[in-house]
Amino acid sequence: MFKELCRRIVRLLFTPFRRSYTRRNGAMPKDSRKEIPNDVLLGLARKMIQEGHTVTINVKGYSMRPFLEHLRDKVLLEAITEPHVGDAVLAEISPGTYVLHRIIALEGDCVTLMGDGNVRGTEQCMRADLVGVVARYIRPERTILADDPVLKRRIRLWRRLLPVRRYLLFLYKALLSS
Repeated sequence: MFKELCRRIVRLLFTPFRRSYTRRNGAMPKDSRKEIPNDVLLGLARKMIQEGHTVTINVKGYSMRPFLEHLRDKVLLEAITEPHVGDAVLAEISPGTYVLHRIIALEGDCVTLMGDGNVRGTEQCMRADLVGVVARYIRPERTILADDPVLKRRIRLWRRLLPVRRYLLFLYKALLSS
């Protein structure tokens, strides 16, 4: 009895903390994570980056396929000093609307963005609307630096393949689902 009590105390002390809310039947919910709306979360991320911190966010959406996958990957954002064509950036394209897309053109203060998974359609914003630049791509199995030469070559090649991107993305999705 004393051993069992000690075992329970040790388990209680060294088991990761779990939220104390449960379902009516007493079981933990399957997904007890809270989702924060993007405009709130990314607004806070903007403040943190402006204060000099780095921010890691989960990727939502499919517009950056094949380089970033929905809910699988994360990105580490840092303050942007000088934007370059090819950089993946978080930008506020209208009040409260944020996108994580790649810069395809810079003309003065105007920045043109397009997602890697988009076959047409671009967004425009001002340089002041750029929140941060991706410094690292975080995948479940590894982390890739944004300035990795192999990654940069793949990004340049992907940009040149825009006319056939629709077909390549179709193949990618077909292979991903099988």
